[in-house]
Formats: sequence, structure tokens, C-alpha cells
Amino acid sequence: MRVRTRTLTEMKQEARRIPCVTAYDYPTARLADAAGFPLILVGDSLGNVVLGHDSTIAVTLDAMVHHTQAVARGVEHALVVADMPFMTYQASAEDALRNAARLMQEGGAHAVKVEGGESIAITIERMTAAGVPVMGHLGLTPQSVHQLGGFRVQGRSLADAKRLIADALRLQQAGVFAVVLETVPAELSRIVTERLAIPTIGIGAGPHCDGEIQVLHEILGLIEGRPRKHAKTYALLNALIADAFAAYAADVRERRFPTEANSFDLDEGVLEALRAEEDAPGGGDG
Repeated sequence: MRVRTRTLTEMKQEARRIPCVTAYDYPTARLADAAGFPLILVGDSLGNVVLGHDSTIAVTLDAMVHHTQAVARGVEHALVVADMPFMTYQASAEDALRNAARLMQEGGAHAVKVEGGESIAITIERMTAAGVPVMGHLGLTPQSVHQLGGFRVQGRSLADAKRLIADALRLQQAGVFAVVLETVPAELSRIVTERLAIPTIGIGAGPHCDGEIQVLHEILGLIEGRPRKHAKTYALLNALIADAFAAYAADVRERRFPTEANSFDLDEGVLEALRAEEDAPGGGDG
């Protein structure tokens, strides 16, 4: 059965936690869907973990459509949410509607995610009124990393905490079906979660949110170096892949692969005919 936005609200009401994960291609989307994640996010974090950029700002709408298509083809049950990249929704509601339509019509997303609070609430109202399901994102908003002065915890001062609470309530009023809280103090996340009727999905926001989302590559150990404080690595695929590559290369160099078992046979009659031509006078010449 397909997960809908209302499914997430029902999970909050029933105090059932909402595990979420990012995916950026068909094979990992299939695995995530089979694992039962109710929500799979095609995050613009693909800029960092897939495309090699140092931030999400370089990610284009075309790139998001491309990766969302791949994920959507691999998902049968989960709600597929696609990030709207930098400056595809901030300039005007018309831009936001047009670009969200591309992510849904071309990309196959069921919903989109945008960053920001009061400043984009009117745009969100236009989007939801037009039938676009929208997920909000508050706290550390990676598209604003330069404005925020880096990847830092948000909402620590009284003024900032009050602003974040007000933004969350305003997003709910504007019609979002859920709000991501990123890199926010745990107690502040608890307050926001208790005040909202819609689900909160944390990442670096402590244990009190209604759900949790993590980046696929950090869960699977596919990044170099130590994972971020709020992440947990459940497998060390970097090392496994490196060992597999080394073993394959060694087998090719030492002629251990491919073998006859990995080869295809030629019909004996065809082979005999080819050999006869080679044995004939002048056989095999240009």
C-alpha cells in the first residue's frame, strides 16, 4: 500500500516513530523501499555525497529531476519527497509552482521539500492550494549555509529558539504536511514537536521528534572520515568496496578472472568452419 502524507500524520497521532532515509538512484531506492521506510527523500545532499560538491548550492533542478526519476522508478510503497534546490522557489510563487511541477510530473515525486519559515510561508500557501504537497525544513538549512556562517547548531539563543517555534507554527498554518528539524537542540525539538499537529522529522535534532532522517551514505559508511555527530554508521561499505575492487583488479592481472566458467561457447560447427578457413591457402589474410 502506498504511503500518503496523511499516513505520516496518523503515525504521529499513534506515537509510531517515522524512520526516513535519503536515496539518489534506482538500486538504493529499491532497497530502502523494501526495508519499509515510509518516506524516502531525494535530497539535494546529492551535491555533497554523489556529485562531489562542498555544499548543496550547486545542485540544479535538472539534476534533481534526473535523480528523482531514478528513485521513483525503484519505489512501490514509500512517499517520495524531492528537495527543491537553491533559488528554484525563493524568487516567486510562480517559480516555485513551475519547478515543483517539474519534480512531480517529470521526476515522479509525490511531494517536495523547501527550506525556510515565515519568509516563504506565502509561497507554500500558493503551492499547497495548487495541490502540491510540501514538506518544510527549519534549523540548519544547508542552502543558506553561507548566510548562517557554516554548519552550526541553530536555535540556541532565546530569540532564535522563539523564531524557530514561530516559523514551525507558521509552516503548519501554510499547509506543510511535516517539518524537518536539522541540527537543533533536543529540548527545542521536543517543544516544537509537542506544539505541532503535523510530524517533525529530525536530523541532528535529538530523540524527541516524531521521526528521523539520515543520509544514506553516512548510514552505510560510504563517506570518508568520521560520520557527523548526529549520524550513526550501520555498515562499513567503503572498506568492503575497496577490498572488492582490489581483489577484482588482482584477479584480472593474474589471469584468474575471467575463466572458462565466465565465458560463452561458440557452436562447434561454426568453430570448425572458422578453423578450416584459417587452414586454407591464404586463409586469415587481410
